[in-house]
Amino acid sequence: MRLQVTVRRGQVNEDVRRYVESKLAKLGRRLHPETLVEVVLDREQNPKIVHDHVVEAELHVKGPNLVGREAASSYEAATDLLVDKLERQIERLRDKKVREPRRRAQGSASEPASAEEIEQKLRPSSG
Repeated sequence: MRLQVTVRRGQVNEDVRRYVESKLAKLGRRLHPETLVEVVLDREQNPKIVHDHVVEAELHVKGPNLVGREAASSYEAATDLLVDKLERQIERLRDKKVREPRRRAQGSASEPASAEEIEQKLRPSSG
C-alpha cells in the first residue's frame, strides 16, 4: 500500500503524521500492495465549528474508489473514525467481489431438472 499524506491550511507536527500513517497502514493488510491511499489533513477556519480537524482519504482500488471524510476535535480522533469507516467499506467491497460470483454460479447450477431427467434417474438400469 502506498500512502500519501498531504496537509492543507497549516502544518502538522511529526507525531500526528506518524500516528495517521500507522493507523492507515493497518488497512494495508486488506488491500493490494500497489493500492494508492491519499490522505488529506485539513483544519476548518470557522471558530464556531467544534470538530474543526478534518481527515479525508481516498483509496484507489480496482473498481470504484473508496472515499471517506471524518471530522473531530483532534486529528487522532478523526483518524480513528475514518479508519473504522474505511474498514467497513473495504469489507463490503471484498464481500461483493467474493460472494456475488458465487451467488451467480449457484443460481445457474441449481436449475430444476426436467421430468425426463428425473425419470431416467429413477429407472433401474438394464444391462
